[in-house]
Amino acid sequence: MGQIEGQAPHQNKDDVYLARMGKRPVLQRNFGLMSMVGFSCTILITWEAVTTGGPAGSVYGYIFVWVGVTATFAVVSELVSMAPTSGGQYHWCSMMAPKSVMKVSSYITGWLTVIGWQATYATGLYLNGNFIEALVILTNPGYTPAPWRKTLYSWATAVFAATINIIGGKLLPRFEGTILILHILGFFAILIPLTHMAEHKPASEVFTYFINEGHWPTQGLSFFIGIIGPVFAFAGGDAAVHMVEEMTNATVAVPWSLMLTVMINGTLGFSMLIALYFCLGDIETSLNSPTGVPFLSIFYQATESTAGTAAAGSVIQAMCCCTTVGMLASASRQFWSFSRDRGIPGWRIWSKVTSRTAIPTFAVLLTSTVGCMLNLINIGSDVAFNSLVSMSTSGLYLSYMIAASLLLYRRCTGEISAPKGSSEQTMVNTAGAKLVWGPFHLPGAWGIGVNIFSLVYMFIVTFFSFWPPINDVNAESMNYSVVGTGGTVVLSLGYYLVRARRVYTGPVIEIY
Repeated sequence: MGQIEGQAPHQNKDDVYLARMGKRPVLQRNFGLMSMVGFSCTILITWEAVTTGGPAGSVYGYIFVWVGVTATFAVVSELVSMAPTSGGQYHWCSMMAPKSVMKVSSYITGWLTVIGWQATYATGLYLNGNFIEALVILTNPGYTPAPWRKTLYSWATAVFAATINIIGGKLLPRFEGTILILHILGFFAILIPLTHMAEHKPASEVFTYFINEGHWPTQGLSFFIGIIGPVFAFAGGDAAVHMVEEMTNATVAVPWSLMLTVMINGTLGFSMLIALYFCLGDIETSLNSPTGVPFLSIFYQATESTAGTAAAGSVIQAMCCCTTVGMLASASRQFWSFSRDRGIPGWRIWSKVTSRTAIPTFAVLLTSTVGCMLNLINIGSDVAFNSLVSMSTSGLYLSYMIAASLLLYRRCTGEISAPKGSSEQTMVNTAGAKLVWGPFHLPGAWGIGVNIFSLVYMFIVTFFSFWPPINDVNAESMNYSVVGTGGTVVLSLGYYLVRARRVYTGPVIEIY
């Protein structure tokens, strides 16, 4: 690949980076650093997440996950700094994989990312529907829960998220920046009354009391199966990656956004976790709460106020609702990018961008529809929906693992060059082109060590994401995520062999 032709002299630095990967800028760059930090933080909503696994198990599991996610985000930051494209994992795979397996490995990685993000968005909708019903039960004891009602609540959330996304323009970044304020203020609005009014547990109960409700043969096995809760609290960490073509100074700002997100959300989440367990009250009452949400029982035991508990729950519900806006944006941008590179059946439709708003409207609508359809599973079984949560984890982490493994291989063989500046016109960091480090880079042995640790962490998370929640498993409680994730790989391979291998060539070079 040689010099890039057709570049306008007025192109800014971000468009130049995109052009060096062969892509035309078609989305508007409305996000800055702070709005993207708000976007990333409010997608993770780590402190709002419900924790499981007993006090000590959750505390130590959270620390393990927090360290692992930090290492993973560091590797992802290096990759997005090299290739700031909405495609993310499959693009990175195509630029680093050996030529003989570039197409098929990139294609499978693309589909793993698709299934991971579609499942993440659907799970976000489900959790909203579940929490809305929990608040109704709290404030109206005569209410009769019904699975179809939770589905309708989820669909209402999907309509809200789709509306904000389709309007486009500067609304989304302004919305996310505003929600960041609620995210931080809401933390203190809940933490202060909870810790002030509740009776406090001794430290020994928080840091040494383990629960093995899954009846696993060892506490260690129970611990690793229980980390999936904290893992999901950090789910969607690559959200900023898929919004990178809508951000200014992307090669620097997205890595900063990712690292600030894991620092801010990790700190808030850990603080809330410790506060909850010191203020736990009666653990059996919390676990068997009629609302199905232990947090509401914990807060009610502390305040003895239904109105106060409903207010605190409403703050979390508002955050959970708002996070689906960002989830939809990231899921649809990743889907759009993979369609742009002809990896999705019907790619001509899904790759279209509405000229007036510069939004991939068809991809947004399809992702919304998929999320609504997946929430029909809830009508049949809540347990079946747990498998969808695991699919979110396994799909995304497998895609991270493939890209991180290839990065480790390339950095150990010294095949990634030092940057020479964005003014250089040579095609880089795409399939068949030269590999060049971006502005964010962990050098030498430090980078190799972080890369290896992230891979070990991701392997552990992926392995245990396929395990059922209890040892005495039956057809109803079985975790079927391995079927969903494995089925996606098999179907994508089948479609690749039948048709996609003649259509999909890796990232399409749009600028020559």
